[in-house]
Amino acid sequence: MKAVPTVQIDNDRVVVTEWRFAPGADTGHHVHGHDYVVVPMTTGVLRLDEPEGMRDVQLTAGVSYTKLAGVSHNVINANDYEFVFIEIELK
Repeated sequence: MKAVPTVQIDNDRVVVTEWRFAPGADTGHHVHGHDYVVVPMTTGVLRLDEPEGMRDVQLTAGVSYTKLAGVSHNVINANDYEFVFIEIELK
């Protein structure tokens, strides 16, 4: 099952996407082409399948984080409930 992205804004400076993950849903493997900020709307665990292996990360609603372009992973909802975050890509 795939996570559902909804692009809210896409202009010359940013792309803002809402990501909704049903339990067990994933993004599919991808590489980030831009620096980005994630704003979790849900508290829970996301599983990251990265080149170095699998790891779980605990996210808290409203507590943002940022990463640089080049991150390579598949993001999987490890919870038994829907998980939602907003991703802001900086062009």
